[in-house]
Amino acid sequence: MPDNHGVETLNELLSASLWARSLTPAQLERVEAETQVREFAAGAFVCRKGEPVEQWIGVVDGLVKMTSVGPSGKTTTFTGVTSGGWFGEGSLLKDRTRKYDIETLRASRIALMPRATFTWLLDTDLGFNRFLLMQLNERLGQFISVVEQDRLLEPDARVARSLAGLFNPLLYPDQAADIQISQEEIGYLSGVSRQRVNQALQVLEKAGLVRPAYGGISIVDLEGLRRFGE
Repeated sequence: MPDNHGVETLNELLSASLWARSLTPAQLERVEAETQVREFAAGAFVCRKGEPVEQWIGVVDGLVKMTSVGPSGKTTTFTGVTSGGWFGEGSLLKDRTRKYDIETLRASRIALMPRATFTWLLDTDLGFNRFLLMQLNERLGQFISVVEQDRLLEPDARVARSLAGLFNPLLYPDQAADIQISQEEIGYLSGVSRQRVNQALQVLEKAGLVRPAYGGISIVDLEGLRRFGE
């Protein structure tokens, strides 16, 4: 079930990525040549906690979730990453092993940029460095929100915030107002049962924040979703 903002190939992913827009043709050619695209079935692990961090990861097409299992066995979902998104730069900058699992929620095509390519961009392109600062700041905000969501928010608000997180204009600059996502997938991202997601969506629709769309959800009031439950 692909997203509908037009990212289907590595070239289109790069065209939709803010950091790639400042690259020279020669830089872009090297990135395209050295970045691999792999296909993963739904429910597959793109990478596992504890594995060596050797790649920066982009979602060409699909939907993945970033999770971690604590000592008590509780699973925390930090965020979902949809088509057009890149992640894992923090681990490449400071860690040798990954601190979380990345699992596909549907069949997905994933771009894998080698550490050497990532480091070369970091060393040679000012625009790439500026993008990483912005990206890291946005991710930090998301993770802080997850802590608040997990401890304080009731299910309707958790669903609202999880949906809003997929429409961050800095992380996903070309995301359309309609997103193809199932209630089951929303449940995986928000930590809420599918049945409870259905109830939450009805509440959000009555509040004028979302409306049903073919195969997914249409966002009517993004700021309202972000503030829901405050």
